[in-house]
Amino acid sequence: MPITWFITGTSSGLGRQLTETLLARGDRVAATLRRVEVLDPLREQYGDRLWVAALDVTDTQVVRRVMDRAFAHWGHIDRVVSNAGYALFGAAEEANDEQICRQIDTNLIGSIQVIRAALPHLRRQGGGHILQVSSEGGQTAYANFSLYHATKWGIEGFVEAVAQEVAPFNITMTLIEPGPAKTGFADGLVRPPLMAEYDATPARDVSRAVDNGQFSLTGDPMKMVRAMIDCADSPAAPRRLALGSTAYEHIRASLQQRLESLEAQKAIALSADIAAIDRC
Repeated sequence: MPITWFITGTSSGLGRQLTETLLARGDRVAATLRRVEVLDPLREQYGDRLWVAALDVTDTQVVRRVMDRAFAHWGHIDRVVSNAGYALFGAAEEANDEQICRQIDTNLIGSIQVIRAALPHLRRQGGGHILQVSSEGGQTAYANFSLYHATKWGIEGFVEAVAQEVAPFNITMTLIEPGPAKTGFADGLVRPPLMAEYDATPARDVSRAVDNGQFSLTGDPMKMVRAMIDCADSPAAPRRLALGSTAYEHIRASLQQRLESLEAQKAIALSADIAAIDRC
């Protein structure tokens, strides 16, 4: 029996590549995106193995309705990929309130609600696998991506906790952490107006590096998608899957730095406990 997937954000990037690859190998896909006509060529090619629905993940009620419809259509969905997202690219002070809310509503709250909408169905059918597309930016951070990082660090904490809650229901959760790749991600960056005060800061250094092509895109989207599929196919899928040498190196360096900082504070941390004599 073919494996059935539910995927958000399938118009481009990893979501589109994943959809195409799964259909080509014979799987069934419930693909969601804001403009359904983008997938017309795939519908013509793959027929009833591709189910398509319009979805903006910032609309929670629509998220629930579309998830319900997808499960009703297929009867059983094995894997849910929460992929929809984009980056707000600017210093924290440069972004306006509306831009900040839209970033959080899409990347964080939207991802949370996709997962929440899937859980009742996965529980009732006896299990499944949720892949949440995060980023290397869920464990490390670049200047000028502060609001984007807020959403990715946030969704990683959410998934860490929920994975423990749903493990008894045979539901597996994996955080996908790709590094920079040639996915068109940079084309979708939302850029607030620049403030001259940040011209000589790390925020602008990162902005210039992206604009000048100095921000190295080492990741191969096709190889990343294949690694995601292999992860989902594995009976021992990891909680986190770093993809690309940049992701591996940057996450490793960040974790080492944080661990070294924690160890340096060990005496202070232990000194903040209630004294042993007072615990009795």
